[in-house]
Amino acid sequence: MKVAVAQEKFPGERRVALVPAAVAPLKKAGIDVAVESGAGKAAGFSDDAYRAAGAEIVSRDEAFAADCLLTVRTCGANGDAWHADRDRLRPGQIVIGMCDPLSEAAACREAADRGVTLFSLELVPRITRAQSMDVLSSQANIAGYRAVLVAATALPRILPMMTTAAGTVTPAKALILGAGVAGLQAIATAKRLGAQVSAYDVRPAVKEQVQSLGAKFVELPLETGTSETAGGYAKAMGEEFYAKQRELLGKVVADSDIVICTALIPGQKAPILVTREMVARMRPGSVIVDMAAERGGNCEGSAPDETVVLDGVTILGPTNLPAEVPFHTSQLYAKNISTFLQHLVKTGLPDVSLDDEICRDTLVARGGQLVHPKVRERAGLPPLDAPTT
Repeated sequence: MKVAVAQEKFPGERRVALVPAAVAPLKKAGIDVAVESGAGKAAGFSDDAYRAAGAEIVSRDEAFAADCLLTVRTCGANGDAWHADRDRLRPGQIVIGMCDPLSEAAACREAADRGVTLFSLELVPRITRAQSMDVLSSQANIAGYRAVLVAATALPRILPMMTTAAGTVTPAKALILGAGVAGLQAIATAKRLGAQVSAYDVRPAVKEQVQSLGAKFVELPLETGTSETAGGYAKAMGEEFYAKQRELLGKVVADSDIVICTALIPGQKAPILVTREMVARMRPGSVIVDMAAERGGNCEGSAPDETVVLDGVTILGPTNLPAEVPFHTSQLYAKNISTFLQHLVKTGLPDVSLDDEICRDTLVARGGQLVHPKVRERAGLPPLDAPTT
């Protein structure tokens, strides 16, 4: 099998699907690797580094002629760049990458119409043997770190307490909303920088994790028994719940210098956690980083990739924090995707084993049709009568 890595064309995307260090393990597994010239440049990896690792440097047309295409972004995750890529795909070709399948099912259907076999890495199940393939966790981890640095840069005060001859500077107060992978890393980073950190999550089970990082867990008198899915993700709650949550969170938000919003529900609009009224009660100069801005935002008034100032409070809405530190996020992503690919090969790729949970849960399209039940539902298609063999 020959796999190829194409240069990412999504605006601002600086990551690359494979780094040079990931080439040798694939070649050892009997997989030939081609890399489009310049694909790794923005992440700090030269063509010569790929050549030295054993990869062939090719043109874009040659990359898209490979048996299998490895990407960071494809289908709905690739924005307008998807249209040009889509027209290069051919029946039977395998495409692996982030597809945004639950929000952009129509783009995945277009891939199905081209006859490709499409795997979405966002759908990797959260099971022990798939942890090394989990791109959402690896990228969110760095995004949480980066969000705190962005907030610290925008804040007109320092984070740690300092005692000097000129007086003592009190520590900044940071509130992290959502204690998933991104939130936990944001907590750890804010603590390392010396902030006084609090965190809130609708899932009471994460309290111990928050406290283990040295942060205070904000407990609200809310019924949260059904707040977590079987896969460990936060579950969408009713509007009555969110209204009560916002009311109780108001005082905590008002007393914070930095608020990092990380709450996302897979495939759904992000819940509003910070209202305009809550923003108005914050101290002037405070900073909110809304990591959910691309999904509608956890903070009212935030806008994707824009800086908004409301009542003296700076609200940032970054949508691709991992791409701001592409060297290391590419390293992690390459480990995820190469491990995933090798797993597929072991299970019989180009044949797809539907008996394997990892293969089955990530397979979005094959044989000219969408085959993933949830993606079919989002695309408005009826369930398949029987599993594809």
